[in-house]
Amino acid sequence: MEPKWLYWAKKLQAISQAGLAYAKDVNDLERLELIRNISVEMLSQQTNVEMSVIKDLFAGETGYATPKVDIRAVIFKDEKILMVKEKSDGNWSLPGGWADIGLTPSEVAVKEVKEESGLEVASSKLLAVFDKKCHAQPYSPYAVYKLFIQCELIGGQPQAGIETDAVQFFSKDALPLLSITRNTITQIEIAFKHLQNPLEPVYFD
Repeated sequence: MEPKWLYWAKKLQAISQAGLAYAKDVNDLERLELIRNISVEMLSQQTNVEMSVIKDLFAGETGYATPKVDIRAVIFKDEKILMVKEKSDGNWSLPGGWADIGLTPSEVAVKEVKEESGLEVASSKLLAVFDKKCHAQPYSPYAVYKLFIQCELIGGQPQAGIETDAVQFFSKDALPLLSITRNTITQIEIAFKHLQNPLEPVYFD
């Protein structure tokens, strides 16, 4: 679980962001901006990152604050799961990335698989909706929901993409070193539960 200071900083940021979007009174706007600055200072003190950098990345959004959405595609073949090697950290993850405005979650999954692995798939089933803060992943200044969508392989040839170095299927007992910002061993194990039991309920939180 994430530390309390990070939870508080994110809550202060969300409250101030929503308030700044809807408040009209000048005094209220000043107080809300002060709350936002406090959240930025909290993060800066805990991470040793300059406040200006944090304000640009963390406190630069407007409107009502909502979680970001990360889509991950789960593809099985011969009881093995498809993974791609990330150029950014040299470790392995399910194909995927941030949700795109204008595309459905299923369309994002299909697009990301094609771009990162060269394979063509069709989405078939929602397996899980993970809240990143509930899992053993590096802390994030953003609230993040991760959608795991099962897809069926329909064509294409394995081929690395702009952000990936390699494409490979792995068995459950021979998984590679994972890119844990993207997926954890527990999350991969939950995906394999659906392979073993097609009636496994959707996991959430």
